[in-house]
Amino acid sequence: MDPTNAALIGGLAGVLLGSMSVFSVRVSERSQRRMAHPPAAPAIPDGASAVLAVLGSSALVLDRGERVVNNSPEAAALGLIRGDRLIEPTLLTLVRQVLRDGEIREVEVEIPATAHRAPNWLHVRMAPLLDAHVLVLVDDRTSAHRVEEVRRDFVVNVSHELKTPVGGLSLLAEAIADARDDPEAVERFASRIQLESARLGKLIKEIVDLSRLQSADGLTEARRVRIADVVREAIEISQVEAQAKDIRIVERVDPATVVDGDLSLLVTAVRNLIGNAISYSPAGTEVGIGAAIGADAVTITVTDHGRGIPPAEQERIFERFYRGDAARSRATGGTGLGLAIVKHICANHGGGVSVWSREGQGSTFTIRLPLPEARITISHPVEGNAA
Repeated sequence: MDPTNAALIGGLAGVLLGSMSVFSVRVSERSQRRMAHPPAAPAIPDGASAVLAVLGSSALVLDRGERVVNNSPEAAALGLIRGDRLIEPTLLTLVRQVLRDGEIREVEVEIPATAHRAPNWLHVRMAPLLDAHVLVLVDDRTSAHRVEEVRRDFVVNVSHELKTPVGGLSLLAEAIADARDDPEAVERFASRIQLESARLGKLIKEIVDLSRLQSADGLTEARRVRIADVVREAIEISQVEAQAKDIRIVERVDPATVVDGDLSLLVTAVRNLIGNAISYSPAGTEVGIGAAIGADAVTITVTDHGRGIPPAEQERIFERFYRGDAARSRATGGTGLGLAIVKHICANHGGGVSVWSREGQGSTFTIRLPLPEARITISHPVEGNAA
């Protein structure tokens, strides 16, 4: 072989061997790095957020470090997460079980009440996702549970409220028959019959009124109503109760406040709020009624200085037959329907009712009604007394 060619071939071989050595070293280094740093968990696909957003359930995705790596807006609204952590201990325990054994789980969970939140009932489904994540689907069943509670309370309370006065009337009738030769006893038992009859009549009337309000889609004929007339009539009806407890009713109503609605229904709503304020206020205090025109609504407020309403009960007090203190409500003649009637009257007028309360300081109920239609002028008939 020519010496020049031999030298050239030898040089090429040396370069090739050197390149192979360098390549081998780099492959070895990469293998060592892989062993030192295991492959990362599969990433959540980019479209996951869009999928979670359209799910009917609230959804969260957690990784093996128990960090929330994705969630739907509804999950955050339920207060289940803080930052990137699931803060509900019961759900976190279930997540760990799914990460451990990879089995799908489905449970019903009650989230206990706190000082600022009523209890919640959640239907939870969990499943492993992409081998290193857990998908959590949460359905809020709180409303369904409360509807069932309302139904159960309705049956229990109606049965009790009807049975008590009917049984009382029967016993009092027997007592009158046995005491027919004692005029004083007959008079005493007759007055008790009147009280029980009035209680029974009030309950039946409120059940009928509430049923009518719930079946109505709205007001069939709205007329211009002066709120001053509504408040004045409601106060007149409540004066006997107020005087019996030495409670002064203070009125501060803007005389220009008017709405389009039904005078008798609005009187009923305000009367129910005043009656509640009187019932739950200590003797010798004041109940305030105010009305004013706001930027976007007419407001009517009823304020008392009673014992207040616990935060956990404030969301439920407008439910039918719900009574935070059933024994006290029965003692004051309450049926648990008054605030439910207020709620439906306001809804039928296109408005609503809310409550602010602090235990030991009292409560303020606020009715908000739409501003009157601009096309209706004051020259039209105004329902109520003349100003």
